[in-house]
Amino acid sequence: MNNMLTRAISGAIFVSILVFSILFSHQTFIGLFFILMLASLYEFSKMLRLPFSEVYLVGIFAFITSATPFLNISSDFTTEITILAILAVFIKNLFRQNSNSINSIGTFLLCIAYACFGYIFIIKIPFTNALGTYQGSLILAVFILIWVSDTFAYITGVSIGKTKLLERISPKKTIEGFAGGVIATLVAAYIIALYNNILTPIQWIGLGAIVSIFGVLGDLIASMFKRETGIKDTGKIIPGHGGIIDRLDSIIFAAPFIYFYLKFITEHVS
Repeated sequence: MNNMLTRAISGAIFVSILVFSILFSHQTFIGLFFILMLASLYEFSKMLRLPFSEVYLVGIFAFITSATPFLNISSDFTTEITILAILAVFIKNLFRQNSNSINSIGTFLLCIAYACFGYIFIIKIPFTNALGTYQGSLILAVFILIWVSDTFAYITGVSIGKTKLLERISPKKTIEGFAGGVIATLVAAYIIALYNNILTPIQWIGLGAIVSIFGVLGDLIASMFKRETGIKDTGKIIPGHGGIIDRLDSIIFAAPFIYFYLKFITEHVS
């Protein structure tokens, strides 16, 4: 009972901080996700046994390069510094003794691609409209759809789930749970469309499908990483939930697909 209470309280605090940062301003939204990215880089680099300094150096400059257009600050040299930081890792591995350079560089690039690029796309999502202005309600809706998908996939899976979805990666996930999460997310997307006209109802439903399907894939990919590295949770920062990646694995992977879907709508449909 105490564990359930702890989980509920910590989850409520995390969601409250997230919602506040999104609705208060685009600066607080980007700032929060910069912090969450740093936490994710720490968790993932620790999982892969990588030096934190290398990962942080590239991750920070890559994030800043992507965020500067939305913060109205100069981005001079940040792209170049990011590239130089990546090349520095290659040079460092050249002189490192008794190491598998290909494996080291490969895991480093995997860490950046997974724990950094996902956040870069997350901060781009609310700026995908034709004017490039911040739409907090859009990114908030994305998170609501993620939460609906996760919640109803769990409820359906526990209630009627029998057929394993991908047992070798996540034994508890079922096809019935996956279907229940998708259906609930599509319904939630339609309800959101009744109160938010940023997208048409059909576009909202399409967004719901992408969020649900790729969110589940993101969850499975995170489970694969944890299983192969022999850990249960990526961290302990959120009591009862684990680490930041444990909490955001769905949106981390789904974000690029959401972004490109919204950009396509803006440029070719709207």
